[in-house]
Amino acid sequence: MHPYRSHTCGALTKAHEGETVRLSGWVHRKRDHGGVLFVDLRDHYGITQVVADVDSAALPLLEGLRVESVVTIDGVVKARSAGTVNPNLATGEIEVFAREATVLSRAEELPMPVAGEQEYPEDIRLRYRFLDLRRDTLHANIVKRTKVISDMRRRMEGAGFTEYSTPILTASSPEGARDFLVPSRIHAGKFYALPQAPQQYKQLLMVAGFDRYFQIAPCFRDEDPRADRLPGEFYQLDLEMSFVTQEEVWETMEPVIGGVFEAFAEGKAVTPIGSFPRIPYAEAMLKYGSDKPDLRNPLIIRDVTSEFVGSGFGLFDKIVSSGGTVRLIPAPNTAGLSRKFFDDMNDWARSEGHAGLGYVTRKGGEFGGPIAKNHGPEKMAALFDALGLGPDDGCFFAAGKEEQAAKLAGLARIRVGEQLDLIDKDRFELCWIVDFPFYEWDEDSKKVEFSHNPFSMPQGGIEALTSQDPLTIKAFQYDLVCNGYEIASGSIRNQSPETMVKAFELVGLSKADVEERFGGLYRAFQYGAPPHGGMAAGVDRIVMLLCGAQNLREITLFPMNQRAEDLLMGAPSPAEPKQLRELHLRVVEPPKG
Repeated sequence: MHPYRSHTCGALTKAHEGETVRLSGWVHRKRDHGGVLFVDLRDHYGITQVVADVDSAALPLLEGLRVESVVTIDGVVKARSAGTVNPNLATGEIEVFAREATVLSRAEELPMPVAGEQEYPEDIRLRYRFLDLRRDTLHANIVKRTKVISDMRRRMEGAGFTEYSTPILTASSPEGARDFLVPSRIHAGKFYALPQAPQQYKQLLMVAGFDRYFQIAPCFRDEDPRADRLPGEFYQLDLEMSFVTQEEVWETMEPVIGGVFEAFAEGKAVTPIGSFPRIPYAEAMLKYGSDKPDLRNPLIIRDVTSEFVGSGFGLFDKIVSSGGTVRLIPAPNTAGLSRKFFDDMNDWARSEGHAGLGYVTRKGGEFGGPIAKNHGPEKMAALFDALGLGPDDGCFFAAGKEEQAAKLAGLARIRVGEQLDLIDKDRFELCWIVDFPFYEWDEDSKKVEFSHNPFSMPQGGIEALTSQDPLTIKAFQYDLVCNGYEIASGSIRNQSPETMVKAFELVGLSKADVEERFGGLYRAFQYGAPPHGGMAAGVDRIVMLLCGAQNLREITLFPMNQRAEDLLMGAPSPAEPKQLRELHLRVVEPPKG
């Protein structure tokens, strides 16, 4: 017999009754029933109940062990009686009567529990991540993550893509976040950068004639953390294709991403492959107040600016006459709710930094609230009828400059949907957001900046760059969104050197700047570059959605904390003076206070 196990802790069934077996694993739980000890033995594959009584030589040893000690058990498989079968375990029809036990590793007193799913402080969970990873949900999430990535690879290869690895030590690239810099020992005063994405390399692969590239790529960005973005590193399904239109990118990737969701949805509905809605950016901002809308939420925002031109409601009239916007967010079937629901929404809007959230109540066709009173019941009834709102529906209003009103309306749409329980949690709703603006106005720098990927092709090409107002130019850029999360982003690339230079000139960079900053790509485009495009899908966010987790730390092996610290390994840490001398560096302490 194998020195450690004849079976795993998830393998034994009633068919093994009477067999002598050997199991190894961790002591998950212990239950002492007065002379009869029940031990749940756990390994990667499952749990088996082990029984030891006064007739078992293993009893004294098992009684003295702490949970999470590692043991080997020799015993006989017995069928459980009908009343003691555990339907929640794959091994629930049997138990193993322990004949002998050997301790492989004794556990000290635990700093945190492993059995159970109770909440525990994050700093303890991350410092003792090796214990945290033993817990059922987190362990299962990590296993699902590996299966999702494996499924992605299989689907990409089936679609004719080949996986290529790109460099980790590279040059800084304008991906919209801070780089992690790596000092060079050989080249004093110079630095490598860890790639924010393999953007330039994958485009160079297309110029090199590789046609269809993909990679499960590690990416590094020195960003502040949030629930759907970890500090430091993340992984993406990175891909690029030659001789394609953006429609072909969508048609190629819907079966891949949609197929992954279908494979791991566990009964939840998924938007059918081939029918992902394609929503222009401007429409998304109008209807949903966001470029990553949650389509499970049925609420649609309406622009009602024209309704309040010269109206009896002075505040809105003033906003509209000064160029502002008024957006309406429906609140269906709220006649049975108290005024407090509407007042709480107004207070919430103020807590988010906005001036407030106006509202109108309606019960049995009768309107309530100061907006309805000032605007007049006839006008309000006509507005409700035009928008398809019923006699027991209320609504909220977001007013102000267009960008501010859209943002508040989008946040209010989410909150109303949640408060009224309108969101179907058993669905994965996917859509493409398309026709992003190529440029945007930066209020801080008082100039035009790229709004998305600077390497994208503007719609209309160089003619649009030379003849249109930059803020009216759209790009061949697109995002894939699921349940309110951006899970992928991509574009058709700008492979023309002349168009590339002109695009950067509009944000204040010269031809010399382009040659200096993006010399490799710029040179490559002068030697025969095919039309190409692609995208990158966030592996971490996709897995988070499929696992039903609320935070990326719940699907990541060894994440950092909110302060970008690895509490397990103690990173970041000071460098030794010798290391600093070799790298030609000196640490300058930040000013105190």
